[in-house]
Amino acid sequence: MNPSERSIQNPITEDDIANFLANTPDFFERHAELLATVQLSSGHGGRAVSLQERQAGMLRDKIKALESKMVDMIRHGQENVAIADKLQECTLNLLLTAHARDLPDTIVSEIKTRFAVPQAAIKVWHVNGIFASEDFSTGVSEDAQTFASSLTSPYCGVNSGFEAASWLPDPALALSVALIPLRPGKAVQAFGMLVLASPDPERFHSAMGTDFLERIGELAGAALSRLRPIAAA
Repeated sequence: MNPSERSIQNPITEDDIANFLANTPDFFERHAELLATVQLSSGHGGRAVSLQERQAGMLRDKIKALESKMVDMIRHGQENVAIADKLQECTLNLLLTAHARDLPDTIVSEIKTRFAVPQAAIKVWHVNGIFASEDFSTGVSEDAQTFASSLTSPYCGVNSGFEAASWLPDPALALSVALIPLRPGKAVQAFGMLVLASPDPERFHSAMGTDFLERIGELAGAALSRLRPIAAA
């Protein structure tokens, strides 16, 4: 069988050509004139361009994509710094709150003001007897307490008639809520719950990350431990 017959029975495929070029890096050094004659689609319309132009275009596209990613990274970094600054300011104000009974109102005010949350409320239970008649420690059912302890992370989503929504100034406008259990340190049982709410049904949604809300819960839980009996604290 002569070479022409073998080539007909075993034609060269695109993969063969690709493998040859990949394994023969000096091919275009020995045939540099081909680089100027090979015509490809520009990728931005129907016109044909040389291989060098196409490679340059692809490189420009990659650079633009990298620049876009860099801008996003800078923006996210700036947002994270701004959030960290607000959280620090909130922490400082909690530390400067002289009277323990003022802490729930301080937390609610800080969250609403610094993080643009339309509505917020706090309830705590099993508190020191001197706080037993305060608004923040009354009107919480056993079911709500059990529900708070069952949350291993904040709940975010639609308000489906949660008791905690009734603690808000205007429950009818709580279309989406975040329910954050409050625990003293690493305790299993919650001794309170912080509820955030918005008239925007997408402000708090089930797919959102909860890391920041967990930090808020840890901070609030630690601060509100001052309301608990000394033996339980």
